[in-house]
Amino acid sequence: VQMDAITFNAAISACSATRNWEEALQFLRSMAESDLELDVITTSAAISACEKSSMWQKALQLFNVIAEEAAELDTIIYNAAISACVKGGEWERALQLYSAMLRSVVELDTISASAAISACEKGGEWE
Repeated sequence: VQMDAITFNAAISACSATRNWEEALQFLRSMAESDLELDVITTSAAISACEKSSMWQKALQLFNVIAEEAAELDTIIYNAAISACVKGGEWERALQLYSAMLRSVVELDTISASAAISACEKGGEWE
């Protein structure tokens, strides 16, 4: 079966839902090797798969690769990376990402604010 961007995105999203981060990253690699464009849906689903599996390091690593390649960073990708750091107890990293988000042109939403508040709470920095 020839996979296109839609089927790769569906597969990565399914891996995210089942907390199968390794398979999600394998699909991501296969998609890149197929010369298909990695879009916001693809990358945010892969980051979310890492986040749901408590693999904050992998989520942050993927976020950094996306940022270095000058790919489109959007609210969803930032939120997934922030949430991964919060879930991993890395509240300082989560707040660093939130600060970077504030400095960028990316629009904040209630999930962004909620994740930042959660990071402060976990770090005892709510005052």
